[in-house]
Amino acid sequence: MHTFRTLCAPLLALALLCAGCSEEKPSVELYPKNGSPVRVTVELARTAGQRSMGLMYRKKLAASRGMLFLFEQDEKHMFTMRNTSLPLDMIFIDATLAVAGIVENTKPYANGPFGIDRPSRHVLEVNAGFCARHGIAAGDRVAFHHVPGLAIP
Repeated sequence: MHTFRTLCAPLLALALLCAGCSEEKPSVELYPKNGSPVRVTVELARTAGQRSMGLMYRKKLAASRGMLFLFEQDEKHMFTMRNTSLPLDMIFIDATLAVAGIVENTKPYANGPFGIDRPSRHVLEVNAGFCARHGIAAGDRVAFHHVPGLAIP
């Protein structure tokens, strides 16, 4: 005859195992001065190859999704829309985690270059119209969540 403990032990072990597996996905939270915070779940582009590929060849991007380009240094980062069929907003983020500038509504397949006239550390790409819809502007604060290996000032 099985006891309550014998029957429940495997279920408890499974629950504990599943709890350890539910890692949060990387995300960026933006805090517009005149609006509510908005969070975007992101794919990370850390390596030169990942940054070079970016969102090329994508057919769609969910409204609350984006790609976060992580760089080691502050530079004037320039982008192209080559092989990118989605119009995008590019949010340039400085080392203090403030929006340094924005390029809105980039044209699909355009060679660019797209960038801002000042250095930034990271770039968040989201669907075109995102910044206008949420009131995102230069100077707004940004927070990164669950981005492994990133030292935040």
